Amino acid sequence: MSALLRIHTAIDRLSTRIGAAAGWLSLAMVLLAAANTLLRYAGRFAGQNLTSNALLEGQWYLFSALFLLAGAATLQRDAHVRVDVLYGRCGGRARAAIDLAGTVLFLLPFCAFALWVCLPTVQSSLRIWEGSPDPGGLPRWPLKLLMLGGFALLGLQGLSQALKHGLQLAGRLPLPDDDAPRGEG
Repeated sequence: MSALLRIHTAIDRLSTRIGAAAGWLSLAMVLLAAANTLLRYAGRFAGQNLTSNALLEGQWYLFSALFLLAGAATLQRDAHVRVDVLYGRCGGRARAAIDLAGTVLFLLPFCAFALWVCLPTVQSSLRIWEGSPDPGGLPRWPLKLLMLGGFALLGLQGLSQALKHGLQLAGRLPLPDDDAPRGEG
């Protein structure tokens, strides 16, 4: 097995594991939202505020973490949104070439740009241990740090995709099946 294929396989394995772990965040998010809703209505009957800013912020923290951590696995499974005007009519070789070009020309530069833009914000947040501006809220710096992790994972998976499509075009991996449905993992 070539070094490029081993790198591609290792990155895919990492994305799959992180994506599976991130999937559990959706359950936590739903349970937290349900608990928050129940506490809000129970608080009305009891004449007390039973919910908090931390619970509300926890919901969107979990959503953000899910979005950032599952993006690489979504790309790896080819379950992302694609404008399929011409792509669906192409054969496997053309699909591999389109995917390689899109990854190299758009995805990888986007990830590099996102990391470059996020880095000063994350550094500033870490420097002051940024917290929520709302009373009783959660610290913000872990979520901002997660932005770097999410874009780094997406960039790594983009590298894996570029390697895969390059290996497909070189005849080292099978080309995408012409009749295979897209977006199924």
